[in-house]
Amino acid sequence: MLTIKLYSPLTADFFPYEEEEYDWYERGMMDGLPLSGEDLQDCQASIQEMVDSANQLGNWDGNLMDYFKEERSPSLKEKAVCALVSVELHKGELCGCTTVTAKEPLTESELTDLQDYMTGQFSDGWGEGFEQRDIEVSDGVLNVHFWQPEKFAFETEICLPAPDAQKDMRPEMDLLGKDGNIFSIMARASQLLRENGQSQQAKEMCDRVCVCLNYQKALQIISEYVKTELSDPPQHEPKKKDRGDAR
Repeated sequence: MLTIKLYSPLTADFFPYEEEEYDWYERGMMDGLPLSGEDLQDCQASIQEMVDSANQLGNWDGNLMDYFKEERSPSLKEKAVCALVSVELHKGELCGCTTVTAKEPLTESELTDLQDYMTGQFSDGWGEGFEQRDIEVSDGVLNVHFWQPEKFAFETEICLPAPDAQKDMRPEMDLLGKDGNIFSIMARASQLLRENGQSQQAKEMCDRVCVCLNYQKALQIISEYVKTELSDPPQHEPKKKDRGDAR
């Protein structure tokens, strides 16, 4: 498995709170203050939380490759198993980040097909719905756009697995400082697993957590699949004694 990251520009409309009682009807009749990815850096957590919410509709796990039509590119459909949207800081700006997990490297034609598909998702599909979601920040409301009609393009970064990768392939996630909402924690862990090419493990983890009635036990289950402060340390084989150590 290898990981491909497609970075794309983010913009937003910002509607500040002007009075104690905010006139939502008037807001619909006005233009917001335009913000760039550079302006949005401090809003990463709030935007990512809304992205996670948008990726948990019904039984869907946020994998946009579920909607990619095989006839569009059979080889891309076979190679790319997962495409998840998030936001990341990249080169001093908050950007859209589509993390694609693929079984093997994509050809130039397949990469073009992937970028065309994600452009469509951001302009007419997933992104069109997302920009209508109100994201509350400290002094107002954001509507965030993953697509723009001008100067929109992806920057591609391919992350090859290290040749000396350790056997423990679990992604890492800190529990310290989380809000205590087990479903929010589960969603973040599930996203990390899917980005790591472990979709089956993500589903298995969610199934176990959803039937667990104990918060601490649920955290322990999550910590079996992602490395957290609660995860057991890796088990090392005992060092073999040299002949001179034998007694």
